[in-house]
Amino acid sequence: MARMNKTVIRKTGVPEHSILKDEEASFGYIDSFQSSFSGKEKGNDIIPIAELFSSSGPEWANSLLRIRDKIVKPFGLKTADQITDFSEQPDDTRYELGSQHGIFKLFYKRENEVVLGQDDTHLNVRVSLLLESSGNEVNKILSITTAVKFNNLFGKLYFLPVKPIHQLIVRKSLENIVLQIENNGNEG
Repeated sequence: MARMNKTVIRKTGVPEHSILKDEEASFGYIDSFQSSFSGKEKGNDIIPIAELFSSSGPEWANSLLRIRDKIVKPFGLKTADQITDFSEQPDDTRYELGSQHGIFKLFYKRENEVVLGQDDTHLNVRVSLLLESSGNEVNKILSITTAVKFNNLFGKLYFLPVKPIHQLIVRKSLENIVLQIENNGNEG
């Protein structure tokens, strides 16, 4: 049975051990959210967490993405369909540098962190998923950090209405990931 506890999501600074920390000053926008959880199996490896991230967004976000794609296509911006053809995605998705995962490409990978992203004419986005221990083997902290470099004025203008929606999506995605990890770790 699923746990009924409330997942706590905290807005934080860029984690000290994140790949993005060294580049923090070069971004025009950056945010980071984190949550703690207990996870024995899925919660110890960043790759299953990255896989959960790809499917953890709220359903309403997919509707917004479709609307966004219709609006930006005439301006020459990449749409979700142009970025990836989901029919060509392998069943055994490998997280290798340069591999495509949904709308994001893998830019960096370490034992406890992956950085996904996408570059476009108006802005470049990086999303870090960082898994750290919280005092012992079982308690973990998962941070999702989003960093944006604006390539032009249009990128800054584009991001103004996106920013508050983005933060809602990241918070809900993090909550969904943590709940899935805790529920899977506490079954049977």
